[in-house]
Amino acid sequence: MALSKNDRRDRIRFRIRKTVSGTEQRPRLAVFRSNKEIYAQLIDDVSGKTITAASSRDKEIDATKVNKTEAAKLVGKAIAEKAVKAGVENVSFDRGGYLYHGRVKSLAEGAREGGLKF
Repeated sequence: MALSKNDRRDRIRFRIRKTVSGTEQRPRLAVFRSNKEIYAQLIDDVSGKTITAASSRDKEIDATKVNKTEAAKLVGKAIAEKAVKAGVENVSFDRGGYLYHGRVKSLAEGAREGGLKF
């Protein structure tokens, strides 16, 4: 039987999560992409806590009225800014089962521009 798109993404996501894990010094930058929005959070998997988060629904980003790819880049810059404020420079990138392309790639590039190292 053919897998649904979400089942396929879940398999890829679990395969990624076997190797990518976040610590306090090097948290995991997890990305979730819906049809309209994009979300990113820094997660310390050891203590099970989210350090910081940003999304395209944040007031500053939502007010800019840009397309989804440009909004993803702004989310990347916002998460990087919050991370640096929290004392984090190095992260593990978790693309969440999505291809490293389009909005996910744009978010990663924005985070790098903001000062995060993958």
